[in-house]
Amino acid sequence: MSADELPIALARHATSKISSLADLAAVTTLGFRGEALPSIGSVSRLRILSRPRCGEDRACEVGVEGGRVNPARPAPHPPGTSIEIRDLFFNVPARRKFVRSEATEFGHIMRWVERLALSRFDVSFRLRHGERRVFDAPAVDAAGEEARLTAVLGPEFLPRAVALRSVAGPAGLSGWVGLPTASRAQPDQQFWFVNGRSVRDRLLSNAVRLAYRDVLYHGRHAAYVLYLNLDPHLVDVNAHPSKLEVRFRDGRQVHDFVFRAIEQALAGTSPSAGALPAAAAAPQRPYEAGGAPQSLDFADGGRDPWVLAASVRDLAPAPSGAAQPLGTALAQLHGIYILSQSAEGLILVDMHAAHERVLYEKFKADEAAHGIASQHLLEPIVIDLKSHELDAVLEDRLSWERAGFELDALGPTRLALRRVPALLAGADIAATVGAVIRDLELDAGVHHLDGAVDKFLGTLACRTSIHAHRRLTLPEMNALLRQMEDTERANQCNHGRPTWARLTLSQLDHLFLRGR
Repeated sequence: MSADELPIALARHATSKISSLADLAAVTTLGFRGEALPSIGSVSRLRILSRPRCGEDRACEVGVEGGRVNPARPAPHPPGTSIEIRDLFFNVPARRKFVRSEATEFGHIMRWVERLALSRFDVSFRLRHGERRVFDAPAVDAAGEEARLTAVLGPEFLPRAVALRSVAGPAGLSGWVGLPTASRAQPDQQFWFVNGRSVRDRLLSNAVRLAYRDVLYHGRHAAYVLYLNLDPHLVDVNAHPSKLEVRFRDGRQVHDFVFRAIEQALAGTSPSAGALPAAAAAPQRPYEAGGAPQSLDFADGGRDPWVLAASVRDLAPAPSGAAQPLGTALAQLHGIYILSQSAEGLILVDMHAAHERVLYEKFKADEAAHGIASQHLLEPIVIDLKSHELDAVLEDRLSWERAGFELDALGPTRLALRRVPALLAGADIAATVGAVIRDLELDAGVHHLDGAVDKFLGTLACRTSIHAHRRLTLPEMNALLRQMEDTERANQCNHGRPTWARLTLSQLDHLFLRGR
């Protein structure tokens, strides 16, 4: 800016980007009212130095003290503009009393700079605190975006995140969503940007929460950096004084678009060749020895197999040569884990968590397609309940019916089951249903699922899946591994716990000091 322009920049609305009512309905800049500099200057000691890139051989400086603008004067400065603010609220003691400690206020500044750094990768940002350089992020192109993300979110974010890019009509969504098994105790790594503006919007946050609804552990928070771009006419950025909230012309469509895009990205979190292990999603070194070992064939041993759920038992064996990321089962460990050998090394699978996810996804698919297969009973199964438990079941009758049950009351404390899901054939139906009722009474706090039907199906899957100390044959173990490979979201159970982990051959070599 020239010496003549500096005082004008400090006048209210002089830098406004709005010249007509139409401009207000399609704002594309972060600021547009032209009030920021005058407002800050009225409650601080503000100094602006600026020099045009051409046409001027020296810079000028204008100072503002408590709203009083001093005359412009020459000053040394390279081409560009610097703004310095000191003694904030020095002339407003009542407001200054509400300023928190230095550490607290600096924390707010740091988070604000981080949001700016994630909104514009092509701009350099540097933050100093006293003589210490706290944050330094040079401008980068598309190839350097990951370095900027690492500078803001730390080195552990990207290896445990999934890149996302989706377009539907005038809306586009891109960015990174953290794996469910990389969730956090606090929502401190959740960043939303709408047309380049950092926002905290409840509609968008709810769409993300729903997308994670049956893969995130209760009380945990997803990490993500997401960019929504759409026609400026379809979003109102003038809905909040601090412009942190926005309003969409068609909020329902935006919500559904974001929800479906993230849900689809998370659906791919299942075992695959080269996939990161769910329980330890971090970069791993490839095996450096000469060639990967071949899987060995194991015999059944002729013992009587224990009955496993039909969905696992009846699975056809994978064709020879087919990709098997979870390898070949070797044994059970303490009746809880499946040990498997893969080309990369040793695989550990939590059989209950894995089977729970397999069943839940099957329940959802069956219910959406044609309803869950069920069978009528020759004689009803009668279960004794407490009166409030029976009332809760009858109030949620629709969810039970969609899950394959037919039920009614035989009095104030007796529940009759006349039809049950076919999957429960041969099981202790009364005990299973009783356990489901008790779980649902906890208001799904364990499952963290939204929607009555999904909540119910998740609870049913948890109660009908194989549990600890259940002895499995090798064919049954392999059948479960193959179904995991074919199931969406199989990297975590319905509660968000990881279902499998991997020790690579290089890690095993390191444990035993091989190659040293």
